[in-house]
Amino acid sequence: MFLLFEEAGKFMAGRVLSEAESSAQVELDSGKRVKVKAANMLLKFEKPSPAEFVTAAQAASQGIELEMAWEFAPDEEFGFADLARDYFSDQAPLSEQAAMLFRLFESPHYFRRAGKGRFRKASADVIAQALAAIEKKKVIAQQITQWANALGAGECPEPIREQLYKILFKPDKNAPEYKAVVEASRATHTAPLALLQKAGAIASPYQFHWKRFLLENFPKGTGFPALVAPAIDESALPLSSAQAFSIDDSATTEIDDALSVQGLDSGTVTLGIHIAAPGLAIQPGDAVDQLGRARLSTVYMPGYKVTMLPDALVQSYTLQAGRDCPALSLYVTLDEATLEIRGQESRIERVSIAHNLRHDQLDTVVTEAWLQDSSFNHENEPQPLPALRGQLSFLYRLAKDLKAKREIVRGKPETFNRPDYNFRLVGNDEFSAGPPQGELAPSGGSDPHSGGAWGQKLEPQGTETVQISTRQRGAPLDLIVAEAMILANSTWGSWMAELGVPGIYRSQASLAPGVKVRMGTKALPHAGIGVKSYAWSSSPLRRYTDLVNQWQIIACVRHGKTAALAAPFKPKDASLFSIISSFDEAYSAYNGYQGAMERFWTLQYLRQNGITELEASVFKDNMVRADTLPLVLPVMGGQNLPRGARVRVRLSDMDLITLDISGTVVERLDAPTRDTALDAESQAGDDGDDDEEVAGPIAIAVDVGEPAEAVEVANDNPAP
Repeated sequence: MFLLFEEAGKFMAGRVLSEAESSAQVELDSGKRVKVKAANMLLKFEKPSPAEFVTAAQAASQGIELEMAWEFAPDEEFGFADLARDYFSDQAPLSEQAAMLFRLFESPHYFRRAGKGRFRKASADVIAQALAAIEKKKVIAQQITQWANALGAGECPEPIREQLYKILFKPDKNAPEYKAVVEASRATHTAPLALLQKAGAIASPYQFHWKRFLLENFPKGTGFPALVAPAIDESALPLSSAQAFSIDDSATTEIDDALSVQGLDSGTVTLGIHIAAPGLAIQPGDAVDQLGRARLSTVYMPGYKVTMLPDALVQSYTLQAGRDCPALSLYVTLDEATLEIRGQESRIERVSIAHNLRHDQLDTVVTEAWLQDSSFNHENEPQPLPALRGQLSFLYRLAKDLKAKREIVRGKPETFNRPDYNFRLVGNDEFSAGPPQGELAPSGGSDPHSGGAWGQKLEPQGTETVQISTRQRGAPLDLIVAEAMILANSTWGSWMAELGVPGIYRSQASLAPGVKVRMGTKALPHAGIGVKSYAWSSSPLRRYTDLVNQWQIIACVRHGKTAALAAPFKPKDASLFSIISSFDEAYSAYNGYQGAMERFWTLQYLRQNGITELEASVFKDNMVRADTLPLVLPVMGGQNLPRGARVRVRLSDMDLITLDISGTVVERLDAPTRDTALDAESQAGDDGDDDEEVAGPIAIAVDVGEPAEAVEVANDNPAP
């Protein structure tokens, strides 16, 4: 005796070994024995063999006309054997009954399952809709095949071109465009990205990177809704006696900070650090705050930037020369001779901004010699430098002193042997330099407070001629601003902690290898900078963490010892942790894109200038850093060279999509000495970026390894 039964939605047949009232023991053709419940038993038969019986029934099922079977079926629930007798004959054999079972089971658009071996016919309307869906699926399947064939032939259908970035990075795997790419990739044995490149889907490498970034970070675009900048009641703010000046690049629009010096030659000097105060107008939860919290930071890239806040709103709070601007000010009183700090005070006030100095215009004038030797003069010194010379000289002396004291705490001096690189895209407005890199203020040429020389310009097209220039880190004007901002951020961070007011801090437990900078709500030491606490507070127009900290500091100024009760964010406030998490993710993505675009334009520079060889320095196994360009690349032939060895590298072909380039060491340029290697090793870790990533294969979301049957299942719900 043989038994046909259903198990987990599949039909099986085997020989009955034993049978009880509620179950039977069945042996399959494979030899496996299974226990079958009575409810799952469908047909018992004597012959032929189970395999032959099932094969013959499946073949016979295809001859059953569904429309006729539907006509014969009763309106109420029925069993498959009953319909077989109505459709075939009153004496329908078991083989025909099994054929009807298989046909009913595989036709859910005509017959709905009502239990084991039992069915109910669908309504005429449901059948019509199902048949239309099936026909639509066939059309879509044909379209997928046509598109896949076109891709394989090196042509990109327009619908796939339009969905390119979504297909690659955020695909709907049920969409026909996605399935066509998968099918073509399998058929041609070509990786999806390479396939699309060959088909001409990517017309512009620059647009590829830009649109990918927008899809992942600004899916709704970079525009702002129409908003009116909240006003600050300036009549309630006292006017400071200070005359302040800012130091930024020429294209900076978000002027967050300015400095002032009072009391020179009196023995006691007061340093003023003045920060733009949007926190006096923007309030947590309002429309502008929601914009800032959504973006979290301004995004920088060569030739362009995406601001955190609308430019018109920024201009309402920026420290523009010729205006009395609302500011959060830190006044530090110093002994003029010893530079010992005697006291500090924070105020909310209006500050007269006398000048907006531009260091890219003044670096060649404001040199160390000019600052330290009053008899040293340049011809035709630009205004207002002569009037500010005394203040700048004092600030430079103070900056060097502050840096030296930090280095004592840090345990070793900061070493910055590499320059900053400025990018200019000819035809894309005027000079455009890069924002500072890294955590330590001096390592980027200025403190991370600065907006850099990134004026708002037209979006680059990727074909502009690129010019790359260098600017040595630690220039006097850079150092002045950097140390002032570190002083403000560390002072306010410690003050918030003393008053029990939570803030957003950056900390680093030690300078040991692998110990990273972390963000948190506790005032912990920052070993990399050499301060006991560090809270970003000096860039509220371009970084959301700084705006949050400004709200907390404003509460400290206004309420003193009771500030913890009045501050917008209370101790252990869950929203602070949420902001930190979101900021870390966004900031990492923005910095990653900035680095990718700098690499893109560097490769363009190589191509545009026909550069095939570079001089470089080894900084780890088979990795070199170009001496005069911001470029790191893997090389062949460098495995036995010590760190710091200088070499000539012949470049390979480059890929502007993956940003890949490699090279081959063709010559060592320095004499092999033990001192060179030891000196290079002694500097390891100081730069903070020896572990920087090199571009490689781009991670895409197209899975050509997905099993074919999984794709077929997805076809049950084809995308329109």
